[in-house]
Amino acid sequence: MEMTKAGKIHYLKPELGDGLTAAGFTTRHEGVSRPPYNSLNLGTNTLDSPHNVEGNRSLLARAFGGTLERFLTVTQVHGTDLLMIDAPNPEFDHFLKLECDGIVTNQPGLMIAICVADCVPVLLHDPVQGVAAALHAGWKGTAGNIAGKGVEAMVKLFGSQPGDIRAAIGPCIHSCCYEVDQPVKEAFQAAGAPWELCATEKERGKWNLDLAAANRWQLKDAGLPESRIDTSEHCVCCDHDLFFSHRRDSEGTGRQVGFIML
Repeated sequence: MEMTKAGKIHYLKPELGDGLTAAGFTTRHEGVSRPPYNSLNLGTNTLDSPHNVEGNRSLLARAFGGTLERFLTVTQVHGTDLLMIDAPNPEFDHFLKLECDGIVTNQPGLMIAICVADCVPVLLHDPVQGVAAALHAGWKGTAGNIAGKGVEAMVKLFGSQPGDIRAAIGPCIHSCCYEVDQPVKEAFQAAGAPWELCATEKERGKWNLDLAAANRWQLKDAGLPESRIDTSEHCVCCDHDLFFSHRRDSEGTGRQVGFIML
């Protein structure tokens, strides 16, 4: 996964195969927001000016030949519900307040995105069937296997074969900075998530959790070859210069996005 540029937008570009107009993970640079949201804050659920966020979203869409009207996010609630878009729509505003944590579509020219400030952004692309997905995996979504459910939706609704799907796991908080407690462990174990493979005990009742590793395991368990899972090594909490982090900066931070467009 390499850092590159489109227009003014600096972003990480994953290997997701042919058939995409755009796909990547934004940094915090080259937007219009003022501190502490400087500068490419793309999250509407912050205290940043809505006009600044709209301007930043427009900058991102236009960098790839798109429009703000066809830039789509949803209201993320740390669950595993997915929005499916399998037909043309005259407008997409009615989806913005829909509470879910992923979008799956076969519609070209629609930039789907999920907002993150520590959680894992996961992008999926099936170049054979022409399907894309953007998923938001916090610890609750990871415990609920949202990555696997995204793959399942592509298979059941769009005829994808897991071996054809490519995935990208974007910048997120890494285990070096992500300490969790007993309720998180219990939620993972109750859901059958791979706790022992992604958590390291720090002290009694405290663990360092590797969310990226958990999502990578779930994607492999869903049938994706490991060679088709591109994973960023960036920890957003460590890298203040490049990324927003809620764990690091609390409410005074913005949101980057994972985005993809057929």
